[in-house]
Amino acid sequence: MKWRGRQGSSNIEDRRGRRTAQAGGLGIFGLLALWAIGSFLGVDVSSLMNSGSVPGQATSTSTTLTAEDQAAGEFVSVTLADTEQVWATVLAREANRTYRPATLVLFKGTTQSPCGNASGATGPFYCPADRKVYLDTDFFTTMERQMGARGDFAAAYVVAHEVAHHVQNELGILPQANAARQRMSKVESNRVSVMIELQADCFSGIWARYVSEKLGTLEEGDIQEAINAAKQIGDDMIQRNAGRRPMPHTFTHGTSEQRQRWFAKGYQNPRLDQCDTFNGQQL
Repeated sequence: MKWRGRQGSSNIEDRRGRRTAQAGGLGIFGLLALWAIGSFLGVDVSSLMNSGSVPGQATSTSTTLTAEDQAAGEFVSVTLADTEQVWATVLAREANRTYRPATLVLFKGTTQSPCGNASGATGPFYCPADRKVYLDTDFFTTMERQMGARGDFAAAYVVAHEVAHHVQNELGILPQANAARQRMSKVESNRVSVMIELQADCFSGIWARYVSEKLGTLEEGDIQEAINAAKQIGDDMIQRNAGRRPMPHTFTHGTSEQRQRWFAKGYQNPRLDQCDTFNGQQL
């Protein structure tokens, strides 16, 4: 991915280096960490995963940003700028509306949000309450070393996926789906959660197609990096990596095959109406 030297976004809130306290709240990519911890300790962590929070306190001290931290911040800023350009175009053309960009919060260690406190263990997440994406860029290292999701475009896909949740919020899809989940059984709620996540993957595919064709910043192998990342974060893959038998009724994000397929669908058919996971016959 060609990102160095390009214009970044102004919608970055950099909290790195601040003193923070208390960690909690489960992000999309924090699932792998929880399953691994539970497997190692012989503890059933399903209740934590379902509740979306991890009890307890965690403290951190202020830190000095390294050159790697600075580069990661610049990379995220450029990627965010790309999402802003793409979604401004798509929403104006297909939804006749102005795109209001999300703010992306960079943090290191822990930080607070209206959706719960965030830490490196929770992974990136989008909080609709303040319309912000929360990201500790150290997670990119976790992706590469522990999850087998390598490459800068795999990291860009993470950013694009969280921004896609903001797009869902802008379109009114996310609040409607979450309101419906409150009236459902746990199994039904999990299924709607899968629909939300797969649509975000499809939206990420739309973003990737525009980045490829309109911005011309992709390099050979970039799309495969994103598809591989989608594979590594499938619910079935995460549960297997934790030494467990996949349990479909507990899935909240979709299988590896589903996540790859919906990303590919968005890339191959880059239109919002092609990403309707809620009314499709097959997830």
